[in-house]
Amino acid sequence: RSRSPGLRLRRSPSVTQCCSRLLLRAAAPGQRHHRHIPANMSKLEQILILDPPNDLKFKGPFTDVVTTNLKLKNPSDRKVCFKVKTTAPRRYCVRPNSGIIDPGSTVTVSVMLQPFDYDPNEKSKHKFMVQTIFAPSNVSDMELVWKDAKPDDLMDSKLRCIFELPSENDKVNDIDSSKSAPILNASKQDGPSVPKPSSMSMDDTEMRKLMEECKRLQSEMMKLADENRQLKDDGLRMRKVARSDNIVSNTGGLMGRDNGSNSLPSLLVVIAAIFIGFFLGKFIL
Repeated sequence: RSRSPGLRLRRSPSVTQCCSRLLLRAAAPGQRHHRHIPANMSKLEQILILDPPNDLKFKGPFTDVVTTNLKLKNPSDRKVCFKVKTTAPRRYCVRPNSGIIDPGSTVTVSVMLQPFDYDPNEKSKHKFMVQTIFAPSNVSDMELVWKDAKPDDLMDSKLRCIFELPSENDKVNDIDSSKSAPILNASKQDGPSVPKPSSMSMDDTEMRKLMEECKRLQSEMMKLADENRQLKDDGLRMRKVARSDNIVSNTGGLMGRDNGSNSLPSLLVVIAAIFIGFFLGKFIL
């Protein structure tokens, strides 16, 4: 066949090629979904059992600190590191907020809500998250463990906070329980009061011992007071003797000074007389 130089013939696709293209297009959405499955399944499920599992309920009134407990149980055979986070750290105090849970053991975390002005129309948006990771063999620094942790190794559980005010029935029950408590205490005190001869005798003996101890201590105090008085008297006597000795020594010194002062004029008179005699002898001669 002769072909013109400007025209090029195109072959029509075969049936097999069309079927293969249709199959590829039909399989494309499934392939994309299959690619996302490993990303979702790579995150580990929470190994700890939380009680309560979803909500932390705080019962008012909120004029004082309200505490609720969160139990973390480790059912595995490995140690698990945990850390508790919240979206409102200034409103809550968590103890302990991190640590290590041994295999088969349970840790109770106390979550304390600080006092605030409660508004029933305002919905609580506070949330908590319990983040966990399997503890390495040698745990020396918890901060390094969390810092070096890979995202695929982390497990977390989220809990929301619910604020509840006590209903009228709860208030009535609380009042009834508070009233019944003193009655029960009184009945407990009155019940065992009948068979108490041995306890009474024991109380009498203890009271006698205490009285004897008090008497002995009083006598010792009297003796110590007498000794203290004697010591004071001896001290006063010693002070008087020392003062008298000082007075005698001072008077002796004064007498010596007086004698010395009296002897000085006599010496001066003798010396003056010698000089006068010497000069008179010179003039006479």
